[in-house]
Amino acid sequence: MKEQLMAIEAEVLDLLGNVQNIKSLEEIRVLFLGKKGKLTGILKGMGSLSAEERPVMGQIANEVRKKLEVEIQKTKIALARKEREEKIKRETIDVSMPGTFFPRGRKHPLTLVLDEIKEVFIGMGYEIAEGPEVELDYYNFEALNIPRNHPARDTQDTFYINDKVLLRTQTSPVQIRVMEKKKPPIKIICLGRVYRSDQVDATHSPIFYQVEGLVVDKGVTMGDLIGTLQVFAKSLFGENAKIRLRPHHFPFTEPSAEVDVSCWTCGGKGCRICKNEGWIEILGSGMVHPKVLEICGIDPTVYSGFAIGLGVERTAMARFNIDDMRLFYENDLRFLKQF
Repeated sequence: MKEQLMAIEAEVLDLLGNVQNIKSLEEIRVLFLGKKGKLTGILKGMGSLSAEERPVMGQIANEVRKKLEVEIQKTKIALARKEREEKIKRETIDVSMPGTFFPRGRKHPLTLVLDEIKEVFIGMGYEIAEGPEVELDYYNFEALNIPRNHPARDTQDTFYINDKVLLRTQTSPVQIRVMEKKKPPIKIICLGRVYRSDQVDATHSPIFYQVEGLVVDKGVTMGDLIGTLQVFAKSLFGENAKIRLRPHHFPFTEPSAEVDVSCWTCGGKGCRICKNEGWIEILGSGMVHPKVLEICGIDPTVYSGFAIGLGVERTAMARFNIDDMRLFYENDLRFLKQF
């Protein structure tokens, strides 16, 4: 039995000298020192030894096991150190090599225009107000003096979720929510996505961005509205920009007006951009309808106000001389890189 123990010791030490990785080392340990290993198998035969031989063989077997366990642990430490050094060499960064180039992003043209619009109004003392895109019919239509038989309520124009819930068709519901909760003076702009059941073409989209402004206070007049529009036009389209108001009808304002700005390309002389008219329509506006103020709990005999609303896409098209709204949503880098 002693010869067998010495032979196992020699075999294991020989194998440890050639082992290449920790996985192979573990296989050697299990093969010789495991529960079903060769050393364990020899120790099971100690029952056939005499009482005098048994303690002697037991001591030799323990010494062999202990020696092998120590050598296996030393080898494991050495292999782990070797693997770590090799990993460090593989992952070493060569600072002399050029790094990976990540192209720098830039703002979308709609975001650029939105930021410009916000800066103009914030500079005039306006606050930004927000509201839900999934809106109640009451806020989107009824509170804005739009009756139930109005064409805008038709499912051909509006995305309804059910009879009382819809995707907002304008940012005007935010104005109602603010007037319900806050008493004048009110001076806000509300901006965000709105939804209408339109076919996609060069000037229409079922999803687009809108910005609306609202001022409510004592003594607000049409003159205040015109002055605000003049400041806005000059800030966005240049100091030489002029505005023109044309009578129009919006259920929530009275009087109402469409607002044109002088063509920034020809200066009002007439060209391809303005279709030889010299003017380009940019937004709608008007004095807040007294009935809308009453619905919101504001006394129209004491307070008055004005509201303006514009589509960001069409403003951006005007701002950058773009003739197709679809370009904003196609994510074509050749187009986006121009801004």
